Amino acid sequence: MTSSGPVSANLARRPKRADARRNYQALVSAAQEVFAEHGAAGSLEEVARRAGVGIGTLYRHFPTRRDLFESLYVDEVEALCRTAAELADLPPWEALAGWLRRFVGYTVTKRALAEELTHDSDFFRTCRTEIYTAGEPLLARAQAAGVVRSDVTFDDTVRLLSGITKVQYTDPGQLERVLGVALDGLRAPGSTTAPTR
Repeated sequence: MTSSGPVSANLARRPKRADARRNYQALVSAAQEVFAEHGAAGSLEEVARRAGVGIGTLYRHFPTRRDLFESLYVDEVEALCRTAAELADLPPWEALAGWLRRFVGYTVTKRALAEELTHDSDFFRTCRTEIYTAGEPLLARAQAAGVVRSDVTFDDTVRLLSGITKVQYTDPGQLERVLGVALDGLRAPGSTTAPTR
């Protein structure tokens, strides 16, 4: 992530002492579970209970619900950006498709948090910039290799996949099938790259 603005302020809140870091990580993990199960309205008391700490400890680390949302969101954005670097040595199509699958997973799990954050805020814009900075080179590399359509922008791709994640699916495999169709649509005509399913 970048080192300026609201994201760095969020990163600066992370504790330095080992016991405080353990509590912080336990709270973040518990919050991910609670918000995944109950949406953004999940109980902070339940977050503290699952983390094995008191509510006072939660508020020392995250004075407001928004502080907790931002920390969770930043953690996911950082993980998504790291994935781009981890996949960069794969063949161009595999790297891009792998990262786009990770992006879809990130989008599905973070929808409730994103709805609670102001999309026009500096915080949200900074996170979005980091995602684009990580993903655009993968698309450009795949286009240069001739395996992805040259008329598609990274913004087109993000909007396509974001739209897919907003739909409720009737069975767990349906999202994967729809994503496969979308990825096939990104392929350059005549590309011989095998589908990534």
